[in-house]
Amino acid sequence: MEATPARARAYVVCVAVGALCCLLPLPAVHTPWWAVALLAALYAGCEQVARRRFAGTFYPVLLAAAFLLPPPAAALVPLPGALLSHVEQGPPWLRRSWRAAQLALAVWAAGRVHWALGGRDAVVASDFPYALVPALAAVLVFCLALTVLDGGILALAAGMPVRRTWRGLFLRSLAPIGVHGLAGLMMAVLWRSPYGPVAALLVLLPMGVSWWVFAQYHQERAAHQATIRALVQAVDIKDGYTRGHSERVGQASMMIARELGMDDARVEVLRFAGILHDVGKLGVPTRLLRKDGPLTPEERRVIELHPEYGHEMVRGIGFLGEARAAVLHHHERLDGSGYPYGLLGSQIPESARVVAVADAFDAMTSTRSYRRARPVSAALEELSRCAGTQFDPLMVRALVRALGRCGWHPSVTADEVHSPIAFPPTPPVSSGVRG
Repeated sequence: MEATPARARAYVVCVAVGALCCLLPLPAVHTPWWAVALLAALYAGCEQVARRRFAGTFYPVLLAAAFLLPPPAAALVPLPGALLSHVEQGPPWLRRSWRAAQLALAVWAAGRVHWALGGRDAVVASDFPYALVPALAAVLVFCLALTVLDGGILALAAGMPVRRTWRGLFLRSLAPIGVHGLAGLMMAVLWRSPYGPVAALLVLLPMGVSWWVFAQYHQERAAHQATIRALVQAVDIKDGYTRGHSERVGQASMMIARELGMDDARVEVLRFAGILHDVGKLGVPTRLLRKDGPLTPEERRVIELHPEYGHEMVRGIGFLGEARAAVLHHHERLDGSGYPYGLLGSQIPESARVVAVADAFDAMTSTRSYRRARPVSAALEELSRCAGTQFDPLMVRALVRALGRCGWHPSVTADEVHSPIAFPPTPPVSSGVRG
């Protein structure tokens, strides 16, 4: 949130005011303050460990508070942990305030539903299986509240459509929050049992094991990201004029994929495809990549080998999935005149058709050693002109819609001020092979 828009800051303030309103009934509510303090301290400690050593937020304690305490008192539990949490990106006060207000509202809403359905009596009496009904309803409300609030801040901070920010958030978070809800219910039942709060703490042990497994997954994912970064940095070092091109193609590919309604997992794969599409340039002589003038036919044939080089480099990286096909086929054309295999139309993998449009768009809107950048509008006109012959019209229209909504800020990848190069007129996109 370094450059958080004013509307997003106003949204955070509104959510914080809403959270404060949830606390107003506290003076009139019989509140077991020792339980509030114990749960708040427990959540703060778990949150510190979870944020620094694992990933995400530790919800069982918050949901246990919703099952045990009056809703206004339950809303107090997340505040110390959220306000003292570790923040890697600024501004810290805004992120901490947002997290505290968001969790307070979600816990309050879950607590209200749980108590309205008689959940408190069911927990006290250990009335199973009925106790599962209000607990399940509370978990659904808790998850829905987080989804609505997260979707709102994403829409305002990133300029994304609200419907698209909400899509997938609820279903993606429901399963893990559901597991945390069961753990929270077990904590609440044991807390109310003759064994007291000490027994409730034992529930955290298996949850700690599950979080350790979850952390291993995230560490593996971080290793994947590091592998990709290393490959891209090697390409950028070799071909300085296209520095940043891979990341921008990944961003454009992601925009197209989202516009086409792909699920989040596939959007991520398409981002990897865009980032890695030119990794095969590591096998191309540097003098050809940096050549100022036109390429000879022999030089073109050498450069046209880079998709196959790239595919050989990434074929053993299993997590890339269909991104490997995009690396190999992103220079194919719908009319069959592309390379390396001259595939026609639907023979070209969908991922490759997405990356082809993203690659050409960024290539045209970035300055290269052999020509200056085009304006975005001119690049889109050229893509539309070549749709149906070189590019998939569906992908072109998706990019046009995405750019119309979110805009594009192309980066200059060469030093225009000190460069002695005399740029020739910009060639049509269909003639370029250096992409």
